[in-house]
Amino acid sequence: ANQLLAEAYSPSGQVDHLTQVMGLHPHYLESFLHSQFYLLRMDGPLPLHCRHFIAIMAAARHQCSFLVSLHVREFYRMGVCLDWLKGLQYVPQRLRNLNEINKLLAHRPWLITKEHIQNLVKTGEHSWSLAELVHAVVILAHFHALASFVFGSGINPQVDTQNTNGFQAVLISNYCTCDLASDHHLDRDLSSSSPETTDSVSELEALMDRMKRLQEEREEDEASQEEMATRFEKEKKESLLVGSGDLEDEVMPTSKVSQFVEDATFGYQDFARRGEDNPPTFRAQDYSWEDHGFSLVNRLYSDIGLLLDDKFRTACDLTYYNMASHEDVDTTMLRRALFNYVHCMYGIRYDDYDYGEVNQLLERSLKVYIKTVTCYPERTTRRMYDSYWRQFRHSEKVHVNLLLMEARMQAELLYALRAITRYMT
Repeated sequence: ANQLLAEAYSPSGQVDHLTQVMGLHPHYLESFLHSQFYLLRMDGPLPLHCRHFIAIMAAARHQCSFLVSLHVREFYRMGVCLDWLKGLQYVPQRLRNLNEINKLLAHRPWLITKEHIQNLVKTGEHSWSLAELVHAVVILAHFHALASFVFGSGINPQVDTQNTNGFQAVLISNYCTCDLASDHHLDRDLSSSSPETTDSVSELEALMDRMKRLQEEREEDEASQEEMATRFEKEKKESLLVGSGDLEDEVMPTSKVSQFVEDATFGYQDFARRGEDNPPTFRAQDYSWEDHGFSLVNRLYSDIGLLLDDKFRTACDLTYYNMASHEDVDTTMLRRALFNYVHCMYGIRYDDYDYGEVNQLLERSLKVYIKTVTCYPERTTRRMYDSYWRQFRHSEKVHVNLLLMEARMQAELLYALRAITRYMT
């Protein structure tokens, strides 16, 4: 069924690299394809060609030429408004007005206010209806997060042999997907007891021990609310510094998708470096996906809420009860730490979660990887991917990327939907 869904989604009738890699988790892939198909193809407030152009604008924020060229191909297939592909200056003002919210959602979603919503909804002839805006925001968040998955999993663009659209795919030089679809351990030859292999085996054992110890501590004593809040603030502060030094003077390459980007230098990293105020804390109990975001989305753009909810749950609940070579392992604690760490980087706090666990479970190399994939995915390297959890299978690392993608998408949606709710009330 997934094969059919994937082929139906892909106009060329081929299953692309992205679908192959996600296909390591068929249950998730099905949920993903349903939700993406609905977003791009089914009845909804926005015309079809606009949806693909918004996808292009979103993916271009991270210079994700894989996704940009995919949707440029779709756009050519539709054959309308082809001028738009020359760049943003050829696009109607109404679509260009999305630039600001696209940029903020992609890099600093906590800055989105009800004024941004008002500027889009009340701009005379260029105004958006709330339903159209919700549709656009879901597409933007979906493709920002998908760019994280594409770079995190090292998915290279398909080479378009006929070069039908004059838009040449760019290959990511230090990355290769050839071995991702075949699932094996990252340490190739485990029989050789090189120091690195024994290191990574003991790394795995240490992680298992920490999980066991945390489980026991949970049952013994509970930290006070004050202590829990302090642990969150500490983790949030530290997350701002993770990895930012490693990227100090990196010059962004001139991108082949720059015609779809405005204010290209705006990014996540600036504020941590300049010591500006980090994201203010967003308390999940004041505005959560389950209690607030879900119903707002469903009300303004029917059924997408249900499909997104299914996709979030599928990613978070997905488990095969194993970790590398260990079987019968409950990985709930680890999955929650990954999801909540992404939200912590965006300033989102869950009152009932002890952020001390994040520090115990996520080693530094994994935190650098998470920060990069989530906040500036275009800088992800093969070395970052290889350097954490060396005993784990590719499919397990792809699973990590699914969690990071869904956590990022949900964080962006929470900030945007909260601003829409504030505008409406």
